Amino acid sequence: MANGFLPLEGVRVVDVTSSLAGPYCTEILGALGADVIKVERPDRGDEARDWGLPFWEGSSVMFYAANLNKRSLALDLKRGRDVLLRLVDSADVFLQSLRPGTAARLGFGAEELRARNSRLVYCDIGAFGRVGPLRERAGYDPLLQAFSGIMSVTGDPDRPGVRVGASIIDQGTGMWAALGIVAALHAGDGHTVDVSLFETAIGLLPYQVTAYLAGGGAPGRHGTAFPLISPYQVFHARGGDLMIAAGNDGLFARLCSALDLDELTTDTRFASNPDRVEHREELAALLQDRLRDEPSAELLERLERAGIPAAPVNDVGDAADHEQTKALGLIQPTPEPTVALPLSIDGERVSHRRPPPRLGEHTDEILQDLGYDENELAELSAQGVIRRVESNS
Repeated sequence: MANGFLPLEGVRVVDVTSSLAGPYCTEILGALGADVIKVERPDRGDEARDWGLPFWEGSSVMFYAANLNKRSLALDLKRGRDVLLRLVDSADVFLQSLRPGTAARLGFGAEELRARNSRLVYCDIGAFGRVGPLRERAGYDPLLQAFSGIMSVTGDPDRPGVRVGASIIDQGTGMWAALGIVAALHAGDGHTVDVSLFETAIGLLPYQVTAYLAGGGAPGRHGTAFPLISPYQVFHARGGDLMIAAGNDGLFARLCSALDLDELTTDTRFASNPDRVEHREELAALLQDRLRDEPSAELLERLERAGIPAAPVNDVGDAADHEQTKALGLIQPTPEPTVALPLSIDGERVSHRRPPPRLGEHTDEILQDLGYDENELAELSAQGVIRRVESNS
């Protein structure tokens, strides 16, 4: 950050995670000043390096976007256990997202590591959580979107459920992990932070689950409509679609006035929000008939003048190129352009401090800091325990 506010400066994080949830967590910690050492397999590294097309700097854009602010140590965890343990001795945080039971089997469980380093914050990122009948299962974001019910409430009512287009479970789990780690560091004395994709997914459905528990049945799919408020959905206009949100009776009256549909405000079917939700399809059809031939740009201006929340349905390119995105500094060159963190402190954007590392790019400097000499590094490399990058050797 321009003002030098790095609250985690001096904190060392050993990151033995892959894919997206764990790397997104440590990217956040790195942006906040932590020294993140990303431990990767010497042969292929983090599996997300291959998740493309497209690719930047030899790795997928997903890897690029989730692994800024880190140094890469290419290390075989099975044969390089002593190396990892020496690294953990100097660490403040250890994260792992290995298959359930693997870390303990390899000697990297929370109890084993904290026996060596009592102040260590240990973060376990799993698929289904640390207890329960599914605790041994692995999983990815789309699988948990299916299992948790998120797919069942996403999409059009007359078609099968669909995956949310963003990796909300992975990134949500990463944010919860980061929050838990920061809280544990603040408390001191070493703690274990447990997060999982399943817990995050259920946590993203608070009112849906609560409605079911209250006897409302399992909620279904409503397309672009928000199920608890009406009108609150996408409408088609000439030249582009608009999301229109009239979240209370006053906004509904203003919307009707702006569209010259004042008669709807006296229709008993639409007298209150519960009435409008009950008669959602009828109301939507009446509004759609009025909006279909309206030029979308003119309609948007009219709604904005009336104080009606509305927005064009943009694609990702539209949003990335928008002046609001530029004004907020949400696109950051590092050196390839990517998305900055959605966080500012004292008016300054929390910025990424370095681009993602090449596989094994920092192996030498990390191990040299731990006391390994050139002969030892050469021997470990010859055995395939580590991977060195020539420019750093």
